[in-house]
Amino acid sequence: MIPLKNPEAIKRMRESCSIAATVLARLKEQVRPGITTYDLDQIGRDLIASFGARSACHGYQLHSRRYPAYTCLSVNEEVVHGIGSLKRILRDGDVISLDVVVEYNGYIGDNALTVPVGTIAPRTAELLQVTEEALALGIKQAVPGNRIGDIAHAVQSFVESHGFSVVREMVGHGVGRAMHEEPQIPNFGRKGTLEKIKPGMTLAIEPMVNLGRHEVRSLSDGWTVVTADGSPSAHFEHTVLTTDSGPEILTVPRPASD
Repeated sequence: MIPLKNPEAIKRMRESCSIAATVLARLKEQVRPGITTYDLDQIGRDLIASFGARSACHGYQLHSRRYPAYTCLSVNEEVVHGIGSLKRILRDGDVISLDVVVEYNGYIGDNALTVPVGTIAPRTAELLQVTEEALALGIKQAVPGNRIGDIAHAVQSFVESHGFSVVREMVGHGVGRAMHEEPQIPNFGRKGTLEKIKPGMTLAIEPMVNLGRHEVRSLSDGWTVVTADGSPSAHFEHTVLTTDSGPEILTVPRPASD
C-alpha cells in the first residue's frame, strides 16, 4: 500500500520539508576548500536543532548498524551515505553531495544536492547540471494517472542521452511518517510500468548519476557507497506532493528572514 496523505499530514509534510530545505540551503553556503566534512556535519546538526527538528539520519538502523552522522556528505566518487570525517578535507576541484533528512512533528523532509568546491572540471560540471535537470524532468512526470515507471524513464533517457549512467542499486522512495515508504522509485525503467500515481502521494525523487559506469560498491564502514570505477557522482533530490493540478515540490527553503 502506498500511503496517501490527508490535509493534516500534508500540512506537517510541508513543515518538515521546509525545514529540511532551509538546512540544506544554509549548509550549502558553508561548502568551501579547507573545511572538513566533519565540520559540515556538525553545522548541519546545529541547523537542524535550531528549528526544533531532529536528524532522521542520525541513529538510523540498517541491520545491526546505526548511522553515526547527522547528514550524509558524499565527496567525488562517493555516491551516497558518506560520513563526515575530520580526515576528509574539501579541496578545490571536488564535488560534494549534501543530503539532509529531518523529522519534525512526526513527519520526514528529505532533500539533497551536489555542489562544486571551487573550480571543477567541465565534464563534472556537466554531470551536476544534467543530474539536476533529470530531477526536474522526473518531477514533471509525477502526476496522477502516470506511473512510477514514467518518472524512471524520464530520468534514465535524459541522463544516458548525455553519456552518463544512472545508479541502479539505490532508488527514490515514498516518504512520510517514515523515511522510506512505498513506492520504490528507480531512476531507470520503462514508461507505463510500476505503480499508478494518485493524488496525495509524497515522493522522494532522487537521481543518482555517475560520470562513468553505473556500478557501485560499498566501503568497509557499511554505509558509504562509491562508484566502482572511481568516477565522480552527483545526487539531487526533492520531496514532491502529487496533486490533481500537478506536482508540488515541498522541499522549498523558508524565506531568509525566518
